[in-house]
Amino acid sequence: MLVLGISGLDRAAALKKQMMPGLDWREQRLVQGLDSAAALVDENGVIAASAQERHDGVKGTGRFPVDAIEACLRMAGVTLDDVDLVAHGFRYEPSPAFELDDTLKRWYREAYSEEVQLEVLREHYPDQDWERKLVRVPHHLAHAASSYHLSGFADAVVLVADGMGEAESTSLFTGSGSTLETRRTYPIAASLGILYSVVTQYLGFLPGMDEYKVMGLAPYGDTSAFPDAKLVSLRPGGALSVPLLAHDRTPEERETHRGAIRRLEELFGPARHPDAPVVQRHMDIAAVLQRAIEEALLFVLREGIEGGAPSRNLCLAGGVALNCTANGLISRSGLFDQVFIQPAAGDDGTALGAALHVLREHVPANPQPMGMPYWGEEFGDAEIEEAVATLGEGHQVRRLPGEPLLKEVSVLIGSGSVVSWFQGRMEFGPRALGNRSILADPTAPNMREHLNAVVKQREEFRPFAPAVIAEKAREYFEIEEGQESRYRHMLFVTQVREQYREKLTSITHVDGSARVQVVEQESAPRFHALIRRLGEDHGTSVVLNTSFNLRGQPIVRTPLEAVETYARSTLDALAIGDWLVVREPVAEGSDD
Repeated sequence: MLVLGISGLDRAAALKKQMMPGLDWREQRLVQGLDSAAALVDENGVIAASAQERHDGVKGTGRFPVDAIEACLRMAGVTLDDVDLVAHGFRYEPSPAFELDDTLKRWYREAYSEEVQLEVLREHYPDQDWERKLVRVPHHLAHAASSYHLSGFADAVVLVADGMGEAESTSLFTGSGSTLETRRTYPIAASLGILYSVVTQYLGFLPGMDEYKVMGLAPYGDTSAFPDAKLVSLRPGGALSVPLLAHDRTPEERETHRGAIRRLEELFGPARHPDAPVVQRHMDIAAVLQRAIEEALLFVLREGIEGGAPSRNLCLAGGVALNCTANGLISRSGLFDQVFIQPAAGDDGTALGAALHVLREHVPANPQPMGMPYWGEEFGDAEIEEAVATLGEGHQVRRLPGEPLLKEVSVLIGSGSVVSWFQGRMEFGPRALGNRSILADPTAPNMREHLNAVVKQREEFRPFAPAVIAEKAREYFEIEEGQESRYRHMLFVTQVREQYREKLTSITHVDGSARVQVVEQESAPRFHALIRRLGEDHGTSVVLNTSFNLRGQPIVRTPLEAVETYARSTLDALAIGDWLVVREPVAEGSDD
């Protein structure tokens, strides 16, 4: 059975602009249904998956993922006629809640309803029987399925936390065999995801996009700076509330969170302008927020398993599950023996989850753990060679298949060069996991500052992640024996061992932590071989790994994008397939 999953709400962003044309660019992003994607699955697992942003270049886009769909079909060698069912990661139904005011009525009628989804599908694929083929899956169920059905667990507790689904913001499920059952839900008024986004907006960043910046800022802050700030209220019986959101009283405030922002200004002082410097007060607010989210997540989990956990396995999903610091805390809490997060935990992952849910309803299967999410496109030698040929003068290009390429890249990284690395199939999800990466020496002095300021052109406080081969992971990082695979998708923060913090200065955060990727030979052979070679040549089996993109750009998808991004950047080298590109030295006395 072949099932295609899709995410996103194609008309939502345009409708918000139409209804509220005067909003600023950050307020316009406060909309349901972004991060559209497509995924194709069958009884043997995930065949292909791709986010629409990688195709149209618009980060976080919610438009109908037609390019991602076509890419998935192309990778599988099938057409849409061969697909049995198409699963969408939303299921809005008529509700009295949508009759409360004209704004809500328009949202349902023009963006959320089944009729709208069918209309959008017909616009792009008019020859399909969509009344038969489309299956709408509740949003949080799609999130839960994306993690549980790829965990390899026979049973699990599944926690979904995000901004909002159709009517809920946090959900607890029990997974058993091929089924998922809802145990508890929390309303949108208690949304931990919206809380994090509102504070992200207050701090001058882009909500729904820059929450990871706030997470990176938090370790610089002091939670005691605002002792009376209570962002989340935890109550007996597992109830929680987010008092801040009660200040969004009007339809306009609901769409912009201006009421909540005013309340934050009463608590913490003026909101930060996006171009203003980040000061200690902002760091302290980030720390207060991060602590509140961590306490709330642990509270929900403890209350959810009170009286005996139905399973010692935990799956996490939803945008909040991309908070690697909170994930690390949950992992160390002792509440569960095993913790799994599917790497596309945000809304792009609901395309995958919706497809897996529909598939498992029709075809139950024995659980199998996923490996690496290398489910995107791969390009052949001819396409790579054609892209490299577009480079102008000033570049040296060599083809170095196999070990010679690893040797040369190791020499470059060891000498302080920054190397862009484009290999194999593209990753699915927001993390670069060794196939679309920028790599550097984590021991090089000032490498973090150089990458932030010159290469990635981003905020100086943001940390970089290390990738380490599995055999050496416990030597450098505080990882329990037997738990190395938990870190393969770069979704948990742990501590750098104290004796290596000064040496691994460019990947060690201010609190001694790192968002580690453990690289296994069987699942990422070329990346593993490169890091192993670095260890042999330079004594440290760790590499700094960040995504292959520049400021405001999605991670590169094609060889031509890789070459063009390299050419307009200050990156020192590009390793693409078997080709190595380096910049030729500028002649002495040249004006260049």
